[in-house]
Parts: sequence; C-alpha cells; structure tokens
Amino acid sequence: MAMKPIQKSKDILSIILYPVVTEKVLNNMEKNNELEFVVRRDANKIEIKKAVEKLLDVKVVKVRTRIDKHGKRAVVKLHPDYSASEAASRLGVI
Repeated sequence: MAMKPIQKSKDILSIILYPVVTEKVLNNMEKNNELEFVVRRDANKIEIKKAVEKLLDVKVVKVRTRIDKHGKRAVVKLHPDYSASEAASRLGVI
C-alpha cells in the first residue's frame, strides 16, 4: 500500500504576515525592484511566490529567504514590467 504525502493546509494569503519597511528595504525597492516580507516559518519559496503574485497581482522573478530574530523573511524580486514602489503603495506601505 503506497502512502500519500501529508498535505499541509495553508491558505495562500496567510503565508505573508506583514511587509518590512526600513530604509534599506526602501532603497532596495527603488534600486533592485524588490519587496521584503515577514512570512510564516514553514512557508517555502514556491508558496511565497504564489502568495505575492496573488496578493499584489504582479509577476515574481526570484525569492530569497532568511531566518532572523523577527522570523522568516522573504526578499521578492519583481519582473521589470512591474514596479515595486507601485505594489508597495497598493499595500499601504509608502
């Protein structure tokens, strides 16, 4: 009898906890077209990419993650056709 993989039931929008807004993040937003979020610790890069694309209606090129004292952070690079500044303003960050 083959075992089925365990499915985690995660709502795609509950993956992103909140955006990070610091001076360094704002500089990266303008220079590199990147946004930064604190995400659930058990979220993987594919889930983060899908959540950002669905939440902001943008195309994500790359996701980098790291874990620090505030939790898991994801740096999301947007496709050049989309503006990180515009996406941040839709979130109410700037």
